[in-house]
Amino acid sequence: MSLILRIFLALAGVITALFVARDSLKFDIMQMFVAILLVTGVLLVGSLWSLWRRQA
Repeated sequence: MSLILRIFLALAGVITALFVARDSLKFDIMQMFVAILLVTGVLLVGSLWSLWRRQA
């Protein structure tokens, strides 16, 4: 579980660094926000894929 979270946080750090400077005070907050959005997106895609496969 920690490996998955580390991957999400690393990916969120890369995405956040594109929009927010790393030395900004808001960087950690924005990184966590992006990580939550990534997890939510993966769960949404997984649930929609499950529904799609069930109908087929």
